[in-house]
Amino acid sequence: MIATYQKYTLNFKQPSGTSRGVLKTKDTWFIIIESDGKKGIGECGMFRGLSVDDRPDFESVLRWTCKNVFLGKEVLLSKLKEFPSIQFGLEMAFLDLDASVSFELFPSEFTKGKTAIPINGLIWMGTETFMRAQIKSKIDAGFDCIKLKIGAIDFQTELALLKSIRTHFSATDIELRVDANGAFKPEEALEKLKRLSDYQLHSIEQPIKQGQVEEMAKLCESTPLDIALDEELIGVFDLTDKHQLLETVRPQYIILKPTLVGGYKGSNEWIEAANSNTIGHWITSALESNVGLNAIAQWTYTLENNRPQGLGTGSLFTNNFTSPLVVEQGHLKYDHNINWNFNL
Repeated sequence: MIATYQKYTLNFKQPSGTSRGVLKTKDTWFIIIESDGKKGIGECGMFRGLSVDDRPDFESVLRWTCKNVFLGKEVLLSKLKEFPSIQFGLEMAFLDLDASVSFELFPSEFTKGKTAIPINGLIWMGTETFMRAQIKSKIDAGFDCIKLKIGAIDFQTELALLKSIRTHFSATDIELRVDANGAFKPEEALEKLKRLSDYQLHSIEQPIKQGQVEEMAKLCESTPLDIALDEELIGVFDLTDKHQLLETVRPQYIILKPTLVGGYKGSNEWIEAANSNTIGHWITSALESNVGLNAIAQWTYTLENNRPQGLGTGSLFTNNFTSPLVVEQGHLKYDHNINWNFNL
């Protein structure tokens, strides 16, 4: 058994804005395991500025992982606790190595093309005109759940956008989620949540920056709007610590990005902790290529979670890999008329 890795840069079709800045490119890394004439491919989609493994030694650890692939998956995963994106890439690659069909990691009615996964339509930050155009496009495309990135432009403008949606679509027609990416200050957050709640929102992701556990706990206790933890989960490695965080903060939801929280194993631990505290969850991609998105989507389907998931990022890039994943009427589906074309 041998393993190699290769870096790849994804290019956005158009600059995509968040409260942390505007994204034009996204680096990712592929690990390729070869054994007995078969290949297994996994994506280590470390996210600069967000991943806990955004460290100077990232590539040297990836190189070490490839040299020591003979240790096997379980040993490597235990040694790579602080490198969740490499953990996830390994899980993918080993599953793909054992798969009877390339990239079919979790055979199901989804991979057979018989059922689809409901997803939210993602609205990136930008000018009011740009955001309005995106909202219209998503509604026209059949999405009944829309998620808006907020926190970078004027708050009044953001409220006006939400009001305009609610003028035409009730909460029954369109589910609205917002993601602040930690943009609010703790002292202003509750008042902003009260104003946002006027528009019958489903939830808000990460209203204040992660690491402010006491402030977040107070916010979750008094909020008029359901709060979903996202970045707060990054860098919490041990199952005991996961339980403790959720028992302390008591959010209404958690959002799991496998690339950022240790792949399937890390995500399943979070789900266990959430279930034991009666906390809901859903799954979101983290700007992986279609290789990573495919691995996340297939696993997500097995969870039998009917909430709209955050898996609509495959069409963001000009140089993504052709795959059977397609978005249709607000759902992600598998189209067997389209073949994979993974060519680095």
